[in-house]
Amino acid sequence: MTVLFVSDLHLDAARPAITRLFLDFLAGEARQAEALYVLGDLFEAWVGDDDPGEPGASVCAAMKALADSGVPVFLMRGNRDFLYGPAMAARCGATLLPDPCVVDLHGVPTLLMHGDLLCTDDLAYQAFRRQVRDPAWQATFLAQPLAARQAFAAQARAASQQHQQGVSEAITDVAAAAVEDVMTRHGVTRLVHGHTHRPAIHALDVAGRPAQRIVLGDWYDQGSVLRLDGDGLRLDALPAPV
Repeated sequence: MTVLFVSDLHLDAARPAITRLFLDFLAGEARQAEALYVLGDLFEAWVGDDDPGEPGASVCAAMKALADSGVPVFLMRGNRDFLYGPAMAARCGATLLPDPCVVDLHGVPTLLMHGDLLCTDDLAYQAFRRQVRDPAWQATFLAQPLAARQAFAAQARAASQQHQQGVSEAITDVAAAAVEDVMTRHGVTRLVHGHTHRPAIHALDVAGRPAQRIVLGDWYDQGSVLRLDGDGLRLDALPAPV
């Protein structure tokens, strides 16, 4: 059976066509999968598990239906949805994964990450990441009214877009040294991650062994899915609905 991987869907009410594409994917191909892994940034923003709005409600219900059908669902926090908590996982019938983590996929230990930890040259982003991942910061933020959290998320998205425009692509991409270090520390020869929106399968040399780094694509203009089974892997685009 096939294990499916997606990331960086950035689902948002302003982009209903992509939400429909993912809902169709959950109700269709994913029902035949061995498991589904979502490696971060499922939503454009997640301001707390108490937000009842769309597309969160519909997507979580569809993921729960997939899990109830017998397909395990795994979720990893990304840089846009780092505030996932146990209530959100329960709504989706999903298991929350730490970032990074190693899973055995058809006999191959595979390191899974969202990918932002690998962008070590982007010092401004890494400082922001440390701030918002601090438990004290998160507790203070989640204590605010929902409307205030939503306003903060909108401001943070605008600041992120401005930051991306103001730095080179090399800085916002992963650092080769960080990739080699994390793969060496975990003793793996295969890494799957998202975040950079640069889908590709890279051949590497890690500690003298041939290795692979698979980068998942985003879902802004089309879908992107990694299909992995005992015969190998394929990184494919999914056409957006017309």
